[in-house]
Amino acid sequence: MITTKQRAYLRSLANDMQPIFQLGKNGIEESFLKQIDDALEARELIKLNVLNNSGYETREASDIICKELNCEGIQAIGNKIVLYRKSTKKPKIEL
Repeated sequence: MITTKQRAYLRSLANDMQPIFQLGKNGIEESFLKQIDDALEARELIKLNVLNNSGYETREASDIICKELNCEGIQAIGNKIVLYRKSTKKPKIEL
């Protein structure tokens, strides 16, 4: 679990990031989760876009992804989700 100061720091890092994935009509499938898992290992901090046709609310999608991938949901505002998980091989972000 991360503290509120760490969460604020991660939000500030994600502020100018562009979303690298879109959650669309296919929903949260195994292949989608695998791509997010790989991206979290490589980048540690990623931003997702939740499209209206996905059938998920932003917070709901964040909770499902975090539960499946054992990551932290940093922010879920509007249709954007920010996720964080410390890399097991090469940590880049120092909290």
